[in-house]
Amino acid sequence: MRRIGVVVNPIAGMGGRVGLKGTDGKVEAARERGAEPRAPERATTALAALREYGDEIEVLAWGEPMGAGAARDAGFEPVVLGEPAGDETTSEDTRAAVRAFREHGVDLVFFVGGDGTAVDVAEELGEETPMLGVPAGVKVYSSVFGVSPRAAGRIAARFTDTERAEVNDIDEDEYRRGEVVTELRAVVRVPQADERQSAKQLGGGTVETLAEAVAEEARSGVTYVLGPGSTVGAIKSALGFDGTTLGVDVWRDGAVLVRDGGEAEIVDALGEDNVVIVSPIGGQGFVFGRGNQQLSPAVIERCEIEVVASRAKLDDIGVLRVDTGDPELDEQLRGWLRVRVGAFERRLVEVA
Repeated sequence: MRRIGVVVNPIAGMGGRVGLKGTDGKVEAARERGAEPRAPERATTALAALREYGDEIEVLAWGEPMGAGAARDAGFEPVVLGEPAGDETTSEDTRAAVRAFREHGVDLVFFVGGDGTAVDVAEELGEETPMLGVPAGVKVYSSVFGVSPRAAGRIAARFTDTERAEVNDIDEDEYRRGEVVTELRAVVRVPQADERQSAKQLGGGTVETLAEAVAEEARSGVTYVLGPGSTVGAIKSALGFDGTTLGVDVWRDGAVLVRDGGEAEIVDALGEDNVVIVSPIGGQGFVFGRGNQQLSPAVIERCEIEVVASRAKLDDIGVLRVDTGDPELDEQLRGWLRVRVGAFERRLVEVA
């Protein structure tokens, strides 16, 4: 019998689609912009995969809205060890759940959230008991997450060995100002699996030739939705404006229509012909679903997709990944995609 402790950060990722680049200290602002929780649904998806692929699984959970309901929705009868202390959940609730799981001798702590949640789990858990994350946060820089909710469920059900992995976090205020400052917060045990994502790599070489070529080929009347990152940032500069490095901007015919926009603003700015330009995250390969949740299914489905990257980045990541939150769209995006790596050169890369 494998005993798995389940804890969900119900507000994780709420700031993503509304352009807040994180939810720490921004829950009310996210709600005012119309954000809805995404973590509970992703928890249910992950736990359904756990039930599908696992045998003799006992689930221990924290009370609603921190996991028990998602476990029941996935078909488990969880042992509920405690409840959140107040009406609004906090990081201390997550830590209390992890302490209870540790005391009850679980084989794995299965959490749903982002890097901040990973830090809370890691600091309470230590290095003896393994942990595994279901990605639900805006920024997912740590290497303790499955590449998708279903992948995380499969890993939790099947893993036999563990290895050490890093938990990293960033300063969200600096992130909102366009600076990525990472800090190693813990080294933990995680299941050994190919479907666990790598830690995000930063930096990456010049892409001026690529950026200039994309800018020169910009078509009249077409709306360009430009994602975050330094590669797409170079394209923004080549188009003649100072874009938001870590945000999503919308440009058409020489005018910036939206700067650092959320999902609703981006959708409102779309025209008849739209192109979304994104670059994969170094070390992970994600083109949708990490750090750019503003590019939601409602945006993606109305756009032609252009992926750009440096040659070195593609050599490093091997495959591309998507985690839009819509399984049908993810399936449609899988296959082979032409990625632009220069003024003229494109490479065929698999979307795994």
